[in-house]
Amino acid sequence: MEILIINGPNLNLLGKREPEIYGHQTFEDYFSGLKKKYKKIKLSYFQSNSEGALIDKIHEVGFSYDGIVINAGAYTHTSIAIGDAIGGITTPVIEVHISNIHARETFRHRSYLAAKCVGSIVGLGLMGYDLGIDYFISKKT
Repeated sequence: MEILIINGPNLNLLGKREPEIYGHQTFEDYFSGLKKKYKKIKLSYFQSNSEGALIDKIHEVGFSYDGIVINAGAYTHTSIAIGDAIGGITTPVIEVHISNIHARETFRHRSYLAAKCVGSIVGLGLMGYDLGIDYFISKKT
C-alpha cells in the first residue's frame, strides 16, 4: 500500500508559523512519527509552495498510489487547477486542514478541492492526517 501526503504553501513553516492555530510541532517531526506508526505501508511526503509543483506531483502518483492525503493550504480556496488535477486522476484523495476552515475568515469557507475528494477532515489538528491514512487502510482491508 502506498499513500502520499501532500502539503501546500506555508506548511513548511509548521511549528513556527502561528503556533496558536497550527501548533508547535514541525511537519517533519510529525511525519517521522507517522512512519513509525504505519510501518506496514509505504508512506511518502511532498511539500511545495508552488501550485504547479503540487499539480505535477498529483499527476505523477495519481494513477498508481492507493491514496493521497492533501492539505493544499490557501490553494484550497483559490485553485481550480488543483481541483481539476484531483478530478482527473484515479487515486482517491482526502482533503485535510489542521484548523477548522469554517470557523475562520469567510474566504476560507470555500474549497475548490472538496467536491473532487472522497472526504474532508478539518479542525482536528495534525490528527487529521492520521485519520486520512486510517481511511485508506480501512478501504484496503
